[in-house]
This record gives sequence, structure tokens and C-alpha cells, in this order.
Amino acid sequence: MPSARLLPGKPVAEAVLGEVRTRVTALRERGVVPSLATILVGDDDASAGYIRIKQRQATELGIRSPHTHIAAAGKQEELAEAILAYNADPGVHGILIQYPVPGHFDYDAALSLVDPDKDVDGMHPVNVGRLAIGLPGPLPCTPAGIERLLAFHEVPVAGRDVVILGRGATLGRPLALLLAQKRPTANAAVTVVHSGVPDWANHTRRADILIAAAGVPGIIQPEHVKPGAVVIGGGVRYEGRRLLPDVDERCAEVASAITPRVGGVGPTTVAMLFRNVIAAAERATTSG
Repeated sequence: MPSARLLPGKPVAEAVLGEVRTRVTALRERGVVPSLATILVGDDDASAGYIRIKQRQATELGIRSPHTHIAAAGKQEELAEAILAYNADPGVHGILIQYPVPGHFDYDAALSLVDPDKDVDGMHPVNVGRLAIGLPGPLPCTPAGIERLLAFHEVPVAGRDVVILGRGATLGRPLALLLAQKRPTANAAVTVVHSGVPDWANHTRRADILIAAAGVPGIIQPEHVKPGAVVIGGGVRYEGRRLLPDVDERCAEVASAITPRVGGVGPTTVAMLFRNVIAAAERATTSG
């Protein structure tokens, strides 16, 4: 039977969203309504579903959520115009372009047009640069959610050996930068490995904290985990509506603590998105 302690994301997300609600109330008392603008390009059902989830959460929090839908047959210029209009609107504090976009659209070019201070995904090149040199700014949501999840469940990180399997721009690389920073909930010795490293399992087997961020279903098997390690499943892939995590469930028989197959990192990612939104609204109304 699995012996690992579960590290669910829901209570973490609830704590973060509780903080967000308090800050939304404070802004509304000053006459400011926080706003997250979303942009959906194309008609992908999963992407449309993610937008609806974010809009429902925004409404529940008291955050306005204007939305733009660009047809799959549309042009890059339409996407650029929508972004620039939201940039120029002082009533919009955050902008989210739902990823992925249809193949003839250039997501990176679109992201670069977003005002860095309204980039609530934390993935604009300016904000990734801020993270790299330790300046304040919006943090990438999944990495920030993982740091908060570890802290919430009182998993010590400082000084420990953290191995991240995966070097992607949205998770592996920014998470390594985040967890290496000098802060009580970080300050780790961080190693990033990937499938291009032939002996990657030799690295994962020495990790005190192993974070899967590869997006390869089942890549982490029990034999890749050091007995007693903490295992965080950050990478997933979808087969239709079926979620396929990086971490095999049998790893719970080896680990001391592990995120659940469903409801681990996902809820914290959404919560950190809204934390970025409210922080952007506060910055805009303080400086404005």
C-alpha cells in the first residue's frame, strides 16, 4: 500500500485565494475594480474550458473579466490589436493569452507585445529577466505555485538537493531560478536534468525533492526515486480529456510525500495567476 503523505493543492489554493479576496475588497473600497482580460485564439474545446474556469473564478473573487475571442482563421494583426487595446486600457490590470494558439499564430511575438506589468502569466521576457536577476515582478504561475505548495505543507527546501526533470520555459527553467533564490522557502541546491542527459536517473535518485516537469507520461517510475524523497508532479499531458501525469502512482510506495495524481499543482497554478492579477492592480493604482 502507498505510504507517502499526500500534498494536495486545494488547501494551498484556498489559502492564496483567501488572501486575494481580502486584497480585492480593499481595492474595491477605494473604488478600484481589479480586471483580468483574457484572449482566446481559435476554437479548441480544452482552451475554451480553461478560459471559462478562470472567468468563473474571477467572478467569484470580485474581479472583472473582459474577454476577446479571435477565430482560428483570424490573423496575427487581430491578436496584436487586442493586446495593444488592453495595454492601453487603464481599467485592465492583467492580460492572459490562452496557450496554445493555432499554428499560423506566433504566440511568442504576441506575448512580447503584452505590457510586462500586465503579464499575469509571468512569462514575458522582461519578467523572466527580472526573475533571473532577483528583481520583483510577476512570477510564472506553476513554479510559484510549487514553491507555495512546499511551504504550505512544511516541506523544508532550504539547503536541500532539489532535482527538476524538465527544462521547459514555463516550468523547469523558471522553477530552478525560483528555488535557488535566497529565501526561507527556497535557497536550495538545484539541478536541472532532461531527456538529453543519458544518465538522468542517476540525478533523480539522489534528490531530496524531485520535481517532474517533463510532460512525458509516466517518465518517473519508483526506481527513479530516492527512498523517502518528496515527489512533486508538475508535468502532465492530455490524451483527449484524460490527464496523464509524469509521475507513476506507484512512486507513492517509495516517497515520503507526493502530490496526488489530480488536484496537486493544478489548483495552485490558478491561484497564483489571481495573486499576480491583484498584485498588478495594486501596482497600477498605487503608481497611477
